[in-house]
Amino acid sequence: MKDIWRVFRYLRYYPGHIGLNLLFNTLAVLFNMFTFIMIVPFIELLFGTSQPVPTMPPFSLSQDYLSLWLTYTLSCYKALYGLWPCLLSISGGYLAFSFLSNLCRYLAQFFISPMRNGITMRLRNDIYQHITILPVSYFTSQRKGDIISRMSNDIADIEWGVLTSVISLGKDPINIILFSAALIFISPRLFLYFLVIMPAAVWLIGLIGKSLRRNSAKGQNKLGHLFALLEESLAGIRTIKSFGQEQRRSDRFSEANNDYARLMIRVAKRRELSSPLSEIFLTLGLVFILILGGMAVLNGEILSSVFILFVILFARLIPPVQSMVRVYNNLQKANAAAQRVFEVMDADETIYEKENAVKIKDFQKEITYSHVSFSYQHEGQAEPTYVLRDINLTIPKGKTIAIVGPSGAGKTTLVDLLPRFYDCTEGQILIDGHPLPDLNINSLRAQIGLVSQNCILFNDTVANNIAFGRTDFSKQQVREAAHIAHADEFINQMEQGYETNIGDRGLNLSGGQRQRISIARAVLKNPPILILDEATSALDTESELAVQQALEQLMRGRTSIVIAHRLSTICHADEIIVMDKGHIVERGTHSELLSHPNGLYKKLIDMQSFAS
Repeated sequence: MKDIWRVFRYLRYYPGHIGLNLLFNTLAVLFNMFTFIMIVPFIELLFGTSQPVPTMPPFSLSQDYLSLWLTYTLSCYKALYGLWPCLLSISGGYLAFSFLSNLCRYLAQFFISPMRNGITMRLRNDIYQHITILPVSYFTSQRKGDIISRMSNDIADIEWGVLTSVISLGKDPINIILFSAALIFISPRLFLYFLVIMPAAVWLIGLIGKSLRRNSAKGQNKLGHLFALLEESLAGIRTIKSFGQEQRRSDRFSEANNDYARLMIRVAKRRELSSPLSEIFLTLGLVFILILGGMAVLNGEILSSVFILFVILFARLIPPVQSMVRVYNNLQKANAAAQRVFEVMDADETIYEKENAVKIKDFQKEITYSHVSFSYQHEGQAEPTYVLRDINLTIPKGKTIAIVGPSGAGKTTLVDLLPRFYDCTEGQILIDGHPLPDLNINSLRAQIGLVSQNCILFNDTVANNIAFGRTDFSKQQVREAAHIAHADEFINQMEQGYETNIGDRGLNLSGGQRQRISIARAVLKNPPILILDEATSALDTESELAVQQALEQLMRGRTSIVIAHRLSTICHADEIIVMDKGHIVERGTHSELLSHPNGLYKKLIDMQSFAS
């Protein structure tokens, strides 16, 4: 249960609401108890079961004093005003206490509402904020659908568990404590008979709770798998249709869905067992009390009216006990959900920023890769897999450096280390002599613009995608950036121009149009360092020409690192770095590299020339 208690730590933001809720719940229970106490004089008055008490009894904390005081007060009132006014007064008191009890119950819920909704609101905000600062490597090893399930279904389960428990924990323990205290005050011996059977009930309910926790955790994992299948299917719907795999994917989803449904049916059956069990044990206790209490009434050890009050108060003890059992079961399920949520929130950031990190205001001199190596190691893998080995590279300011090589050579990994999407395993990268870990991460990334092959656009307007969350750019600046990126031509032809919504991931646009908007975004950011990761490889010839022109405009006056698939686009680079299997195998200008007939660059050029 440790994970769900972490959720309850958010209660610290609502001390005033908690205090008011407890106050009004306590008053509600007390007024509710008084309504039942009023039954004793009503019964004694109606049936004449008690003898008049001529004088006020001396005060003492005992059930006898309470009975004698009620009888004395009732006798005096009856002698002064008669039977019917006495009955009406008791009935009026009953109604007044009932009204006050319900009013206080409403006020308790009124003050608890901001708290029970605020807890899950803060939890959602915290997990989303943590997700945005996790390194890219985290998401390469996780399924996006499962992460979405944790943020939606798991938090919904936490919300329901917290909702029911906050409401119940605010009133049911008070009910149980005050009613139990009243029962002990009336007859400690009868209450002791009831406590004898409680250990067995607690043990059985605890067994059910442990089973619920295990199966709920399995259920949440299976639901996460379902969401992962759904996300994969939505992302790859064109591939599924083109290969005619609709039925196979549907069968796979149905199988996973049926497994989840069977498990949740088993969970529901066990969850529903706990409430009848608790009621059986409570009823068993009530039967013992009726038998033993009836004998005490016959022996003159307790007044019949007081015994009736004891039975009524004991019956009122059953609902809050059952409610606490339901809360326990709900918390077991919520704990399984909280465990999955906190797995994400406890994920190591790995990309740490030093205290008092240097804020880089401008790029002045050069970027240096010094003996840089990078490796990863999957769980259960004995040896790490190296993607980069002993990379030494200097990129002067204002120069264009092209990186080429076969697939899997480590080109993208090399540039991903610069904005600290990952950190080096060995060696270091420096900007103007400052190691990257010594720099403020946000200020570092502010110096870098990225245009990749898979440009990411959002379901928003064209203007908002170009500005991308920035409010310090004017509409004119957005238009100028689009003009430089050769994007204003097609934007102006749209029905709503820059205010046109481009749909999910920009799929209302062609590949070339999406790429030019991505370039316009980089133009508007105006970074001194530019990374182009195969920005034209997925485009047709016409789109590539337009995008290439936009890229040339973008690269002017900037330090550019270009990963190129089509080698004809990087002939004019100041230096070309040729990579293979994580190593730099060649470097030089286009003409210098062509002078090596057996070099890898020459082979790549010849292969593309032959293919064309």
